[in-house]
Amino acid sequence: STTALVLITSVLAGYAFASMPFPGKRVIFALVLAIYMVPAEVTLVPNFIILADLHWIDSYQAQIVPFGASVFGIFLMRQFFLGLPNDLWEAAQIDGTGHLRFLWLIAAPLARPPMVTIALFHFVASWNAFLWPLIVTNSDSFRPVQVGLEAFSYADATNPVLHAAGSLMVTLPILIMFLLAQRQIVGGIAASGIRG
Repeated sequence: STTALVLITSVLAGYAFASMPFPGKRVIFALVLAIYMVPAEVTLVPNFIILADLHWIDSYQAQIVPFGASVFGIFLMRQFFLGLPNDLWEAAQIDGTGHLRFLWLIAAPLARPPMVTIALFHFVASWNAFLWPLIVTNSDSFRPVQVGLEAFSYADATNPVLHAAGSLMVTLPILIMFLLAQRQIVGGIAASGIRG
């Protein structure tokens, strides 16, 4: 869920920062990049207080909504959209296409390699999340697999075979995602190499 949200917000914000004129665009983009310099540990307590006020503690939305946008994703998509030829937008305007239709039909399909890169990075980060889910969950029914694996390692500390099997099961989805997206990653690297 967080990966899907990050892709949507990254594509929309990246396109807006790259192609749409609005007042204060550079200042807002600089503020977005400044967020990247704030350590995640600094925001733990304020985020927890906000979620407690919303009564979202021990829920799925507490683990999804705070990570629905990515500064890295917005920056990467902005850089990609800045590299698109302006002739594409001019031709789309002649056909009567607006920004959203141009983004959906032309720009986003061309941006598949950076979108796959963002999806992989964020999926791995979400899958391996430990500290935040441990803080905002109280029951096992809402805890993700990494927190469960840690509890499992304490419960069966004397059985290394079971712990290794659990670690393999936790690692398997990431390997599958990488194998499925490998072609897009190689294509994205090749395309960026040609541009450079």
